Amino acid sequence: MQPLAGRSLAFIAATLLCMPLAAQTQAGLWPTQQWAMATPEEQGMDSAALAALVDFGAANEMDSLVVTRHGRLVAEAYYAPFKPGMRHKLNSATKGVVATLTGIAIQQGKLAGTDRPVLEFFADRSIANVDDLKKAMTVQHLLDMTSGLDWKEPLTDQRPDSLFEMLRSPNWVQFVLDRPMAQAPGTAFNYSSGNSQLLSAILARQTGMAVPDFAAQQLFRPLGISGEQWRKDPQGIATGGFGLYLQTRDMAKIGYLYLRGGEWEGKQILPRSWVDRVYQAKVPMMLSATTDLRYGDQWWTLPARKAYMAVGYHRQIILVLPQTGVVVALTGRKNYPIDQMLDLVERAVKSGQALAANPAGSALLAERVEAVAREKPLAAAAPALAQGISGKTYRLAPNNLGVREFTLHLGAAPSYEIVSFVARGSSDTKKVSLPLGLNGQFAPADATDGAALVSKASWTGPDTLTVVVRQPEEAETVRYVLKFTGKQVAVTHHNAFGFQQNLTGETSD
Repeated sequence: MQPLAGRSLAFIAATLLCMPLAAQTQAGLWPTQQWAMATPEEQGMDSAALAALVDFGAANEMDSLVVTRHGRLVAEAYYAPFKPGMRHKLNSATKGVVATLTGIAIQQGKLAGTDRPVLEFFADRSIANVDDLKKAMTVQHLLDMTSGLDWKEPLTDQRPDSLFEMLRSPNWVQFVLDRPMAQAPGTAFNYSSGNSQLLSAILARQTGMAVPDFAAQQLFRPLGISGEQWRKDPQGIATGGFGLYLQTRDMAKIGYLYLRGGEWEGKQILPRSWVDRVYQAKVPMMLSATTDLRYGDQWWTLPARKAYMAVGYHRQIILVLPQTGVVVALTGRKNYPIDQMLDLVERAVKSGQALAANPAGSALLAERVEAVAREKPLAAAAPALAQGISGKTYRLAPNNLGVREFTLHLGAAPSYEIVSFVARGSSDTKKVSLPLGLNGQFAPADATDGAALVSKASWTGPDTLTVVVRQPEEAETVRYVLKFTGKQVAVTHHNAFGFQQNLTGETSD
């Protein structure tokens, strides 16, 4: 029997190699415990082209990149100081997850479709500016960003005033419900994280569970996702428009769920009809005269390219390409052109069959992945000024950052201390001491609030020190440019959203 068994196995193996890759996937491959690994060429992709995608990420401030095809992970990169195993905030890609939970709640009978008027879910509240237009607003309008509510949160570099007002309000859901109507529901697309906050509140009411608990039970754990975090509003409701933190590989699992039509390990977790709705988005986003972006059920669509995405600020993306079986998850800190990223992904897809091994391409991809995972040390001599300011405390004039004073230690073990007020209007202060990389590499530390912080500095002039502080999981980068003149210092503060503030200070030492 052994020779026959051997011939049978050989025949099966040869048959699998000749089958299209999509057909091989149909047998069932589920990354619940971990992603199966494959070389790009084994999945009909080009390693050298994926190396170009890794380089694109380095040039455009990506934090992480995961590429899968037909359920197999073919490439991933983590850009220092971000590391494997770290969570990353998804920003508005959270909306795609909340919409997914909405579809699950409908399948389970906890939400009777999407045509129910929104105000019916909040009959116990007193709501301002109620008129016939607001009464006509439905759950589907929230999902499609066509609620008609007066809201300013443009998908441009303009200030998202309504979002900031909601964040400052004591009750986010009430703030959104009270907004006046700017147009009839269903008239046109108008992006609003307020819509998504109402969706989160509706999900919590209809499921009888906090949204993170419902997500863990019905979505995350079945997919093998754990360790997620989810921000909440002042009333304890999960933020619907942002605030979810996942690992990049877990983001790809959500994309794979959509690639597989909502099925996971033989169970229909998400209705196939819901996935089809996302694939048939019809609401024009009108963001560009040259790019036909559509929106539906909190997902973005490029119909001409059959590309479906959950998208967050600074390009937190879950990308699904059903025609080629590709799912890509990306995190980062910059709004680069999505078309350019898509071009690189599509160029890497060469065939529906396995390609011949490509040792040179594989070596190039491995080299680029390794290169972005480490920072290059710099051997820069400090100016004479460094010794004079080291150890001196600079007291700052009152400022919106709430920073009272700072001290730089520029000796053998560089570090810095910042004393700031605990809250606006408070006289109580807190001091944070952190290591400082002066060799071109971030020095890691744990802040008092438990958020990972890394810091580095470089002399960008004989009297100017630039300090960069990162929270890798938050995708936050803060830059301080310190210019010293005698006993005085001028500080220019830049945050991740492009806002700049100028501070002044002086030392008495």
